[in-house]
Parts: sequence; C-alpha cells; structure tokens
Amino acid sequence: MDGAVVRREVRLDAAGVTLDGFLALPVGGQALVLFAHGSGSSRFSPRNRLVAERLNAAGIGTLLFDLLTADEHRIDEVTREFRFNIPLLSRRLIGAIDWAGGEADTRALRLGLFGSSTGAAAALLAAAERPRRVAAVVSRGGRPDLAGAALPRVQAPTLLLVGGEDHQVLGLNREAAQQMRIRPRLETVAGASHLFEEPGTLDAVIRLAIDWFARHLCRD
Repeated sequence: MDGAVVRREVRLDAAGVTLDGFLALPVGGQALVLFAHGSGSSRFSPRNRLVAERLNAAGIGTLLFDLLTADEHRIDEVTREFRFNIPLLSRRLIGAIDWAGGEADTRALRLGLFGSSTGAAAALLAAAERPRRVAAVVSRGGRPDLAGAALPRVQAPTLLLVGGEDHQVLGLNREAAQQMRIRPRLETVAGASHLFEEPGTLDAVIRLAIDWFARHLCRD
C-alpha cells in the first residue's frame, strides 16, 4: 500500500448550507469514512482528528466536516439549540454523503460513518436513509437511542463502542441495540469514561474502528 495521503480543504453543499471540511485520501484507497462529531464539537475535534489520522495510515480516507455553519455554532455555544437537533444534523450528513457521491475522487469509494455522542444518532439516521451508500457505521460514546424510529431501518453493519465506566450511555446503547434488526456489535472499552480520556482507551477505540471499517469497506 502506498503511504501517500492527498489532503485538501473542501466546502460542501449540504441540505441548503455550505459546510467546511478536511478531506484526506490515501493513494490507492478504497474507502471513505465521514465523521459526525458530537455535541458542541467541530471538524477540529482532537479526538476525531487522531482517529482520522490513524485511519489514513491504514489506507482509509476520511472527511471531517462541520455539521453546523459558523453562525449556528456561535449560537449553539450559548443556547445549545442545534446540538440535539438530530433531524437537522442527519440532513447535513446525508448532504455530505450525496456530495461525496458526486465528486470525481470520492464517488467510487465505499462509505462508512463514524459518529460520536449525538453525531452517532445522526450517523444511524443517515445510514437508514442511504442504505445503498453507507456500508458500515461506528459509534464512539454515542447516543444511538436518539435515532429513534430509524433504528430498525439501519442496514449497515454497526459497531457500538462505549466506555466501561460510562454506565448511563452503556445502558442507552444496549436498549438501542435491541431495536436494531442488523444485530450491532456492542463493545465496552474497559476503564473508559464518556470521552475516552483515560490512557490507552482511545487507542483501543481506534484499533476496533480500523478493524471494523477494513472488514466492511475494503475489498481484498
């Protein structure tokens, strides 16, 4: 595998707004993972950027982008009115999926979604709405329960990663998994809290995510 990665900043039209993002495509790669960040976060999330870098090193492309416009982000920092608006976030993510399907350098790539916190709900809803485009989903410390009625419609293989010490979110993930027909894999990361800040816990998430995406997105 060639270790070169082509990186560029992008502006994508999604659900009637223009969103900023970072696109990274390993030379010869077969897959692209779109990130749906969590509450109050952005494309600059240090955790998601680390995950993206490691995915790139494994030959998997990534698109980190803002789910909110700059003005919306400023408003949300005060009112928090957008971060739990799952229909809005999922529409933006669906728009990014459609954008990737129309770009010359990404249209042939198999797509996966990596969602964190509320972004995981948006990812699952988007997977339900684009079953032919989304081939795998990974949720990190996610709130899949917020995807509601969309859960039984998700067809993509789904990996739910939850901190072993994040007891409330773990319970919500178990309940959500029971509503999904595709039998998601639920993995707890020992010693991890909600943000996976403990030593070694984010590394464990990254290893599991790479394995999942490689299995479901990359052909031999």
